[in-house]
Amino acid sequence: MLLFRWAIVLLLLGAGVCFAFYAGTGQPRYRHWGWVILKWTLLAAAGFFLVLVAERI
Repeated sequence: MLLFRWAIVLLLLGAGVCFAFYAGTGQPRYRHWGWVILKWTLLAAAGFFLVLVAERI
């Protein structure tokens, strides 16, 4: 459980770093990677929390 939480936090941090690189350099590849990382992180987090809710039922 702790491993998944840290993975989600680190992936969100990685997306933030990609967006910061985009803001600093203006290269669209950093924005693209930021969106890809953010999208998959949020999908994984939603799946993780759905499993937690399903266990409670």
